[in-house]
Amino acid sequence: MKIILNEDVYNLGEEGDVREVANGYGRNYLLPQGLAVAYNKHNLSVFESRKEAIEKRKEEKRRAAQSLKEQLQNLSLVVKMPAGETGKLFGSVTNAVIADALEKEGITIERKKIEVASSSIKMIGKYTVLVKLYSGEIAKIEVTVASTDGKAEAAMAKKIDAGKAKAEAVTEEETEEVETEEEAVEETVEESEEAVESEEDSEE
Repeated sequence: MKIILNEDVYNLGEEGDVREVANGYGRNYLLPQGLAVAYNKHNLSVFESRKEAIEKRKEEKRRAAQSLKEQLQNLSLVVKMPAGETGKLFGSVTNAVIADALEKEGITIERKKIEVASSSIKMIGKYTVLVKLYSGEIAKIEVTVASTDGKAEAAMAKKIDAGKAKAEAVTEEETEEVETEEEAVEETVEESEEAVESEEDSEE
């Protein structure tokens, strides 16, 4: 069925847009909720008379979306979750968790507009989360997922330090081997030179 949107509907369109939708979706949801009206001459003329006001509202929404985008992209969001020593979370960070964290920062975003990589985050670390805003605007939020007690970070830092120490030990060992080889080459050269000198003395 053909309808005219009475207000913005996520993933469908904006106020005043004409859309073709499934009969059930239109009759059972959009029309009863007042989100749309049936497409006919009367309703079309009503929306034509409201066109200027609708465009004004759209411009206001665009400006608000741009402002919100800047606010979100300047935000350093930290989400704390229980985690094991390997950094694996006891649970996961979903779009609902991000929406709650944003709410605490005084920013209300519908969770369906938040896109988390692979639907959820299951390890501590730094991630980029996308937020879909009005008129195709997309904000990128830098999210740091940390353990609630800090033990996972400490354990991982210890492993990294141990790995670095091992790598440095291997490098030192290789350096010593190279130096030993160089010394052996130098001794061989010296012996060869001495042998040549001895032969020259014998000939004289």
